[in-house]
Amino acid sequence: MTVPGRETISEPKFSSEWAWPFWPAVPLYPYGQRRTLRFEIVKDWVWSFEQLQGILHVIVPIRMTVVRLATGGLLVYAPVAPTPECLRWVRELVQEYGDVKYIILPTVSGIEHKIFVGPFARRFAHAEVFVAPHQWSFPINLPLSWLGLPSRRTQVLPEDSSSTPFFDDFDYAILGPISLGLGPFVEVAFFHKRSRTLLLTDTIVSIPDEPPEIVQLQPYALLFHARDSASEPLLDIPQQRRKGWHRIALFSFYFRPGALEDVNVWGTVRNAFRASDRSRRAYFGLFPFQWRSDWERSFELLRQDGNLLVAPVLQRLILNRGPQETLAWVERVAQWDFYRIIPCHLDSPLAAGPEAFRCAFNFLSTPQSLPAEDFELLGQLGDILERSGITPATHTTTNRDSDGA
Repeated sequence: MTVPGRETISEPKFSSEWAWPFWPAVPLYPYGQRRTLRFEIVKDWVWSFEQLQGILHVIVPIRMTVVRLATGGLLVYAPVAPTPECLRWVRELVQEYGDVKYIILPTVSGIEHKIFVGPFARRFAHAEVFVAPHQWSFPINLPLSWLGLPSRRTQVLPEDSSSTPFFDDFDYAILGPISLGLGPFVEVAFFHKRSRTLLLTDTIVSIPDEPPEIVQLQPYALLFHARDSASEPLLDIPQQRRKGWHRIALFSFYFRPGALEDVNVWGTVRNAFRASDRSRRAYFGLFPFQWRSDWERSFELLRQDGNLLVAPVLQRLILNRGPQETLAWVERVAQWDFYRIIPCHLDSPLAAGPEAFRCAFNFLSTPQSLPAEDFELLGQLGDILERSGITPATHTTTNRDSDGA
């Protein structure tokens, strides 16, 4: 029971069911302990599996989708960490609907998705692995087998989806490659014909007003960011969880939202000595950041009432470098008769069809609707990358009908 005015955080410390021993390869929170939630999206046909990922207590859901094949067996889109708990949930489906037949890696640049494919494939030794084309790694471009993917069972998704063994169940469309200098951006959208469900990786999100269930299982991060000063205790009440979630969303999408106060280094250090918790978990009292009084307005503008959104980092640093390719892909995806979208992050499932999907990409052809001050850091990063020659210059388009789609 929560007692107002008291610090009431109680989270399980360890379970072998949540163990992820390979976390040092990509050291993102929650490191070696990853809980999994499974949701049935379409009865007997589609399920989502959610875990957490983040840094500096800025945590968001990461999701894989499992779909039953009409002829028996399962297809897995964008695997998450194959912890014992996650594998138990999957094997329950295997017992009822057949083995995992296909594993899909639908991105080339999303390390948080790539890192799990090899370990997941090793748990299902008969599954074929299909990866998005133009795979690359940094700082050295290594063969896929060196990244842990089984060489004899791994192949690149062909441009023509009709040549794949799962075409009766799925169509797909490949976005890219969009050159980013170090390597390209590629994402593959999958359309499950029977359930009329669109599967996406990173291009589309919807921000929920309330913290997702998987985030609330470990509420420390929510309450940490809900505080207005380091001396303020963590108070576990619904309003604080919601407040923390709104701030986490702003950090996730802008990195440094405009609603943050300028950092006073000496003031921050001085306040750290007054912190109620100076442990390593609390970053020695150096956080939380200071917010302006109107910060909630930035969240509401970003959230857009939960409508489909292309994340600001993709708007400013990635998709604007290939607007024609992006809009051509958007039009191809919009030809499918879907009414449900399952992205790999944030809210899901999303009740949305082709027109809502198209509208999310209006930023490529119309003036930006989000506050300019929130884009300041992303704009600076983009300028630095361009001036240094790491990424190519951005492009603009003003006529959606001229993209050749």
